Amino acid sequence: TLFLIMASLAAQQALIDALTERVDAAEAAAEAAQETADAITRSADTSWLVLSGAMVFFMQAGFGMLEAGAVSRKNVINILFKNVLDGCCAALAFWLIGYGFAFGETAGGFIGTTNFGSTEIFNVGDHLGEGVDGWQFWFFQWTFAGTAATIVSGSVAERTKLEAYIIFSVVLTAIVYPVVVHWVWATGFLSAWGAIPDDDGAARPLFSGTDASNGMIDFAGSGVCHMVGGWCGLIGAVIIGPRLGRFNADGKPKDMEYYNTTLMALGTFILWFGWYGFNCGSTLAVSGNGANVAAKVAMTTTIAGASAALTCVVVARVVEGVFDVGMGLNGILAGLVSITANCAVVDPWMAFIIGCVGGIIYYNAHYLLLRLRIDDPLDAFPIHGLCGLWGVLATGIFCTDANVQYAGYPNVNDACGRGEQFGVQAVGAIIIIVWSVTCATALFMSMKVTMGLRVSEHIEIQGLDISEHGSVVDAPTEKERKQVDLARQGSHDGMMPVTRVVAVGGGGNNNGTNNAVPFNAVAPGDGGAQTAGAPPAQPKEGWGEKKKDSLDLENLLS
Repeated sequence: TLFLIMASLAAQQALIDALTERVDAAEAAAEAAQETADAITRSADTSWLVLSGAMVFFMQAGFGMLEAGAVSRKNVINILFKNVLDGCCAALAFWLIGYGFAFGETAGGFIGTTNFGSTEIFNVGDHLGEGVDGWQFWFFQWTFAGTAATIVSGSVAERTKLEAYIIFSVVLTAIVYPVVVHWVWATGFLSAWGAIPDDDGAARPLFSGTDASNGMIDFAGSGVCHMVGGWCGLIGAVIIGPRLGRFNADGKPKDMEYYNTTLMALGTFILWFGWYGFNCGSTLAVSGNGANVAAKVAMTTTIAGASAALTCVVVARVVEGVFDVGMGLNGILAGLVSITANCAVVDPWMAFIIGCVGGIIYYNAHYLLLRLRIDDPLDAFPIHGLCGLWGVLATGIFCTDANVQYAGYPNVNDACGRGEQFGVQAVGAIIIIVWSVTCATALFMSMKVTMGLRVSEHIEIQGLDISEHGSVVDAPTEKERKQVDLARQGSHDGMMPVTRVVAVGGGGNNNGTNNAVPFNAVAPGDGGAQTAGAPPAQPKEGWGEKKKDSLDLENLLS
């Protein structure tokens, strides 16, 4: 009996051991399956950011086509070149400096202080378990920095020195823009994602400093990206001044030559396409509820862009009597900028209203700038500066607490319902404006009094393509071919042979041949006028300086 009992117990133990092994194997398989699922999720989220970032970067092509179509033929190459430099300068400036200011460890909620040169981004396999900022996040954020810089290029187009613009682009992407990113999207004092964490890591969002507040909601950058670029562009346009011939002597605006409507339309559609990477990609992930939020964002973005465009078209038809394609194209952009901050926290009918109001704001701001004699060739300030401001404020007006939670914001509260969110949005918008205007004014003015911001009238009339790049966008005329040849030989500014002449003196006829001085004339007494196409004569020392007793050819020409 004892033997049978012992045998039975041994058999039961063997069965238990077998079952235990199976359970252990099942747990190991489950852990392996979970690890595989986690790896797939990480790969999907990483791929999502890379693809979204690529779409945002493709917006550079959209900006390039839009701006190339909107400027005059003689400046097309120059504006395209500036768009190329924006991407390149932003890549290096944001890598070395800007990313650290944006997402480094905070210093009092104002600016980041670590991760310069992306030293804290590394291969996960080399530092297992340490946690990293991913490569994909740097890439995605760089594309936004490039966009902010490109906005400014439209405001100062056709009359700005290339060197001055490059300096501004670098400073904007290295310092001005990253600081605002830190405030709103990192751990800065305006952030909804961990504002100024205390010693225990608890966030202190504006206003209450507790989870009863959200901080500033700017889901994809109406304020962070578009307001920064738009308000900096406004300051640049004011300080540099309008293009020659943009306004009459009485201040009334004159129509300016533009190159190609087809390019403008193509650029706008590319921007609209890229905006889905801009807004939808700002979920930063597709796992969890990220994919659903991205789908909602795509819908609200589409509705806002379409409603703003139709609003501008209808208003232009009623007021001006024509269907203005330019108003329609810029209306699309105005609606897209307006919805960018709030695309995840509003309902579709709200997006429709936001887009319509954005279209009205753009239309009126376009003519307000002209009345104020401010020359913004691409309407960058009305579209990005003012519609960006509207987008930030509209977030506080239309957001709902349920939508804020659905969008993934961390705090559960009623800040939208009780009106606090609008106050936070207003404060954030004012701070962004003050920062952008102050930085842009300091930088543009310092360059103006040192190296100079604007090309000479000689170059502006001739066009920046020839003087800066030694080329023209289309098949050159005979005169342009000669000018290009001289430009490639190092002849610039007043030494370029411009054949337009101005009659001087009281004698002779006024047919531009007798008693006339070519624009690049040599100093009086140096042997007469320069022949078009001939090698430039060497001017006397000091020639070209404005003196009371000298011949002021620039004023004569203007």
